Formats: sequence, structure tokens, C-alpha cells
Amino acid sequence: MELGATHTLWPWITLLALGAFHGLNPGMGWLFAVALGMQEQSRAAVWRALGPLALGHGLAIAAAILVAVAVGAVIPMQYLRWPVALLLIAMGVSRFYRHRHPRWAAMRVSPVRLTVWSFLMASAHGAGLMVLPVFLHMTTVHAATDAESCHTAASAATFSGPLTGLLATLVHGAGYLLVTAFVAWIVFEKLGVGLLRQAWVNLDLIWAAALIVTGGITLAL
Repeated sequence: MELGATHTLWPWITLLALGAFHGLNPGMGWLFAVALGMQEQSRAAVWRALGPLALGHGLAIAAAILVAVAVGAVIPMQYLRWPVALLLIAMGVSRFYRHRHPRWAAMRVSPVRLTVWSFLMASAHGAGLMVLPVFLHMTTVHAATDAESCHTAASAATFSGPLTGLLATLVHGAGYLLVTAFVAWIVFEKLGVGLLRQAWVNLDLIWAAALIVTGGITLAL
């Protein structure tokens, strides 16, 4: 594989991997799906929850990207790197001191409410912010490449940003949905949620560390 092809491919692989990582986090939804299945004593309830969860997560990613695209229409995309990195680090540090466990009582929710819940949880966990550094890099590279055939890099970014954002959301969402579905199935069918009482805190700390590391890498790029 040529070096240029690898350079183009790795951001998409990173987005897919980030989606898988987000899918591993119980706070992103699979634990909710498992709890719904156990409450209704139905495997179908687990699968029904996955669609709204994936939609809400995707909307949170898309919302963060849309904000970046809107701001990028006013200022160059590369200038967003510092505020995004600092927000990631600040959110990661804050999560070291805030471990909120979900409450699973009275969870007979509609698909719309489940979608909204997923959107809010993904936003609160900084999932969209974690994707932004990859998106900003992709948009900057596309703008620099397209500028050879456009009058300015800004006009290239304007055209490539929304399409790149849509594709980035879909790739990320695919990784999230696949892992969320797999983990929900494993836990519901084989393990049970009791095994996760201790693991929840550990995963929360790993998530906080991941936010900080992502912010640090963004600053270093």
C-alpha cells in the first residue's frame, strides 16, 4: 500500500476505532439496553434499544461536527485545534472527580426518549469532542489538497467539511453500533450486570484518561 493511501486511510480507521471504544463504555448505552432486556425478560428488548441508542450517539457526534463546520466557515479549521484540545483535557480532568452511576429504575422509555438520552449522555461524556481532532485533521488535509483546484483553501473547506462530517459520523456510528450490540449480547446472554459493579468505576477512569490523552495528542499535532 502506498504511503499516500495509508495517510488517507488512517483517519477513517481511527474514527471506526473511536466508535468501538465509545461502544465499550457502559455509560454510552449498552448497559441501558441490557437492563431494559432484563426488566422485560426479553432479548428483543435489547435489540430494540440499539437503534435509538446508535441514533442518539450519532446525533451527538454530528452536532459537534456541525459546530466545527460552522465555526470553520468563519475562521480556519486549524485554529480550532487548541480550544478543542483544552476542552478535552478539562473534561477528562473533571471526570476523575465525578463518577456518576446511572439509575435504572422505571426505564420503560419510548424510542424518542431513549434517543434523547443517548444524545445527552454522549454529549456529556465528550464523545463528539473526542472525534473532532480527527475530523479537523481530515478537513484540513482535504482543504489543502482541494485548494490546488480551488481559488482558496477556505472555499475548499466549505465544500468538503459537511460531506466529510457526514461520512465521519457514519463510520464512527458503525463502530459504535457493532461493539454496543456485541457487548450487550454478551452481557445479557452470558454474564449479567452484577459482574460490572466494580468494572464501571475502572471504565470511567479509563474514559477520563482517554479524554486527556486525546487532548494532549491534539496539542502535539
